[in-house]
Parts: sequence; structure tokens; C-alpha cells
Amino acid sequence: MTFDLANPSQLMQALGPDLLLIVGAMALMLWAAWRPESDEHQRAVGVASLALIVATIGLTIWYAARGLSSGPGIIAVDNFRWAANIVCLLGAFGAIALGLEYNVRERIRPAESHVLVLFATAGMMMLAAARDLMIVFLGVELMSVAVYVLAGLNRRSNKAAEGSLKYFLLGAFATAFLLYGIALIFGSTGSTNLTEIGQRIVEGNYVAHPMALVGTALLLIGFGFKVAAAPFHMWAPDVYEGAPTPITAFMATAVKAAAFTTFIRVWLEALPGMGEAWFAPVWWLAAVAMFVGNTVALSQRNLKRLLAYSSIAHSGYLLVAVATGTLAGSAAFLFYIVAYTLASFGAFAVVIAVGSEGDGNNELSDYEGLWHVRPGLAAAMSVFMLSLMGFPIFGGVGFFGKWYLLMAAIEAPRPLTTLAVVLVLTSVISAGYYLNVVRVMFMKARPEGAITPVRAGPLTRGVVFATAVVILVLGLVPSRVIGWSRASIPRAPVAQTASADLPK
Repeated sequence: MTFDLANPSQLMQALGPDLLLIVGAMALMLWAAWRPESDEHQRAVGVASLALIVATIGLTIWYAARGLSSGPGIIAVDNFRWAANIVCLLGAFGAIALGLEYNVRERIRPAESHVLVLFATAGMMMLAAARDLMIVFLGVELMSVAVYVLAGLNRRSNKAAEGSLKYFLLGAFATAFLLYGIALIFGSTGSTNLTEIGQRIVEGNYVAHPMALVGTALLLIGFGFKVAAAPFHMWAPDVYEGAPTPITAFMATAVKAAAFTTFIRVWLEALPGMGEAWFAPVWWLAAVAMFVGNTVALSQRNLKRLLAYSSIAHSGYLLVAVATGTLAGSAAFLFYIVAYTLASFGAFAVVIAVGSEGDGNNELSDYEGLWHVRPGLAAAMSVFMLSLMGFPIFGGVGFFGKWYLLMAAIEAPRPLTTLAVVLVLTSVISAGYYLNVVRVMFMKARPEGAITPVRAGPLTRGVVFATAVVILVLGLVPSRVIGWSRASIPRAPVAQTASADLPK
């Protein structure tokens, strides 16, 4: 079935999963505000939120199975959108599941915390669907405003307040860059629709148009902040450390996935004709992010800050997919973001399991000899660290993710051989801090008098176990995810004729 997006009823049908989530979130918001704050009410709203996410995932899979498409319009109806939706929804599910037990421990009682995750996810789904720059802006704002609040959710934490304020101020600043970029692109091409922008840039020869060039640069800065790529990363370590750990996991995975999904769609559909203008900046952005993230992470002793710099490095890896400017790069991105989301969520779940009230026990020294007191957590954390590093056995899914990024880079119309070498070398650097976590857990004795971590709740243990098992299974048989990612590349609307590949 091909949706006619000019028909309001068919447009509403094409937005089915998005509408289900946002209408359900609005109903849950009323319920959350109806009763006084308590652990019981917070848990009830959280369980209902998980059920809503499961229903939305089911509807998304049903849409994907029908092979739907669309003509030109403001949203995309393709497998790339459905794949990104599922990744973001799984991230939201994990954040709420971890939050149900974490919030009780940290005495975070507002039930609205789970609903804000739903609203942020609705913004992410809007970003995945966006084929118009105005929809991109609306999706960014819906996602960002909710995450600003979530970052400062723990009102008793000074670090949370500081991180939330930094995120809000710098986020508003970055959004201004994004909005000015949209305005300049519209001023030069006369359209905010991605398909029309791509066609008009080629037909009107706007490749060297000053307004289009400055607009592209401003868009790159705005997206660079949203994906926490160096040098636009300065907010990330403080925000990741101060935010509640389930929200940190949510920001490091789902928010990043949504931002990169839009990044890739805008670059492939609206700006392929301007490849000569944006290729070099994206190349350098990827290289700097990989180098800064991995080298600074070597000196970190706080696990949340270490994972924050790791996230910056992985933004650099994913920017390699953007730099290719090809559909193969988008397929490599999907495979990699699945591997990264699983490993990161699992690692943050272990941080929650080992932690104590007040977000304590997050230092590397608190993990010394963990194997002797919590062998299951130590084994799972090893799987996550090896997967993030790209180790080819226990972390095989991470290895294959990097492998397909390298293949996409080397086989691009303009081969990214040097950038591929940078990716490999910085991955070697990352072994210094990923393997150090494993070394501390297995090769150091438990300090005398160290407190044994309290046994985590069933939901937290479930997230740790599920992510570790899926990583191991996909590492052994990655073909299913490889086939899924190749079948989920962005599809042009029926009337589009412009190429999505970077010109040679």
C-alpha cells in the first residue's frame, strides 16, 4: 500500500504508531497527575507505560510487515523509519524498566518521570519519520524538552541540577543553530521538504550558493550537539554523570539513535548534491570525536563519565556512516546502533546494580574484585565492555558492527580509507579503558571492608541478563540483523528521482 500523504486521513494512518504512543502518553500524564506522589503510583504508571511501549512496538512491526510506502510528503513511510522506531522504543522500555526500581532506591516519586520518557520517545519517532525540516525541528524540541527535565529529575542531587541546567542552556543554543540553518536552507531553495531541497539544489545549481553553504554548516553544528560529537560534546560528561542512571542510558542510546537517524536522512535526501561542501567537515568531525572520546576516557575513574566519553567516541564511529553518503552507510549505521544500544544499556544496568543510594559506588575502585562477590554482574559487564570495544568473540556483535562500518567506508564512491584507519587505531586505544574495567573486576582483590553490592531487583537483573544474552546470540549468528539492516535502508518517495549517493 502506498499512502497519499496529501490526503489527511491517509496521513493519519501513516502516523499510526506515533499517534498511539503520544495519545497514550497524554492519557497517562493525566493519570500520573491525578494522585499524590508515591512509590506505588509511580510503579503503576511505569507498568502502564511499559504496556503502551509494547503495544506501540507491536503496531510498528505490523506496519513494517505490510511493506508500506508513501508518495512525496512531510513524513517518510519506509523500513528505515520502522527500524529506528523499534530501537528508540526498546531504549524507552529499558529506561522505564530500570527506573521502576532505581526511582524507589533514590526516592524519586513523581510518576510523570515515566511519561516524560514516553514524550521524549514520541519526539524520536517524529524525527525518524521526518521528511521535512519543520517536522525535524518539532521532533527535536519534543524530545529535547522532555530530556532536559528528565536529566534533573533527582531534585536532591546538586550534580543533577547542574547537569540539567547545562544541558538546557547549551541545548537551546544548539537548537538556535539548527533553526537558523533550516531558515537559510529554506531561503536558498524555497522549500523545507527534504526531497524538494535535494532536487532544487541539483536543478538550480545551489552547490556553491553562500546561503545554502552557511545553512548546511549550521545544520551540522546543531546535529553535532545532539549526537554529542566532539568538539560539541562538552555538555555530555556532566549531564551523563548527574542524570539518574536510567536516563543516562536513555540519552546515550535512544536519543543518539534518533538524532543520527535524522542526521542520515537529511544528508542522504536533502543534501547529497552538496557533498563537496559537507564531506570534509563531517570527515573531521568523525575523526575528532573518535580521538577525543577514546583518549579522554582513558583517564576516567567514574564509570558514568567513562561511558559518557565512550558514547562520544561511538558518535565518531557512527559519523563514519554519515560521511559515506551512501545507502550502505545507513545499513551499517542500523546494525551498529543495535549493537551499541544493547551493550550500553547493559553496562548502565550493571552500574545501577552495583550502585547505592545517592548514585554511590560508581568509581572504578568500587568494581575491584566484583567477580568474587557478584560473579554474574562481573561476567555480564565483561560482555558489554568487550562488545563496545569490538572484540570478535564474546562481544561479536560489536565486532561485526565495526566491520560493516569499515566496509561501508572503504566501498563508498569516495573511499574513506584514512578515516577507516583512524577508526581502527582509536578502537585499539579504547581497549585501554574497556579492558581495564574487566581487569579490575577479575584480577584485583576485593578491598578489605568493601561493601558487597545489594542484590539488584528482578527488573534490573532482567535487563542485564537479556542484553548480555542477546549480544552473545547475535555475535554468533549476526546474519539476521545484517539482513534486517540491509532491508531497512531509507527509501525515496515514489516521485523522487535524485540519487542518494555522494557524487564521485
